[in-house]
Amino acid sequence: MSTPIIRLSRVSRFYQRGGETLHVLDELDLEMEAGTFYALMGPSGSGKTTLLNMVGGLDRPDGGEVWVGGENLAELESADLAEWRAAHVGFVFQGFNLIPVLTALENVELPLLLAPLSRRERRAQALRALDLVGLSDRVKHKPGELSGGQEQRVAIARAIASDPQLLLADEPTGDLDREAADQVLDLMERLNRELSKTVLMVTHDPQAASHADKIIHLDKGKLGSIEETGRAPRAGAGA
Repeated sequence: MSTPIIRLSRVSRFYQRGGETLHVLDELDLEMEAGTFYALMGPSGSGKTTLLNMVGGLDRPDGGEVWVGGENLAELESADLAEWRAAHVGFVFQGFNLIPVLTALENVELPLLLAPLSRRERRAQALRALDLVGLSDRVKHKPGELSGGQEQRVAIARAIASDPQLLLADEPTGDLDREAADQVLDLMERLNRELSKTVLMVTHDPQAASHADKIIHLDKGKLGSIEETGRAPRAGAGA
């Protein structure tokens, strides 16, 4: 079995709505193995996006501990957490979140401005990321000149440009047609297989989830089940 890269111990997150306490995550215990592609499913309001945000250090638990890559995120100050996030996590969102006035290359380079890299190094990493997602011929195109599927691939290139160990995706195919969605999912699967990225993807689409190794089901902030999809093991992975 692979080493757990993510460990949640009795994690709770709640919100107050009027006089009512809403438990989005309820003392959740969960471990995820390094180098594995996970799909996170569950009804609306089951805590999927909250869990994703916890793992990515965008949100903090009200109780319990979140460990990622051996780091207890609750112990990091805000500035340290932002630095950790920039180095170790890549985010992909449903709405792409590209800047319209920038080219594909400039969009991918943008988060690398926070890294201690020279301009030449930033450019080289951004070009490599765009090549990995099959868009080396679109580096000068702006988002408005790209299809939805190409925009999402630029967003994925931006997420992996800093070579993070963890890729977090929130409904990455929600705004795409089936053909474009399948291309994006195939790409994420290839990043997992060939670059050993640990992928955690929130989705409501069973067909999208079938690209993962394991499907985590959440229900009312609690772990329902974890099922194997039967996807062929990644090349080089242990038996």
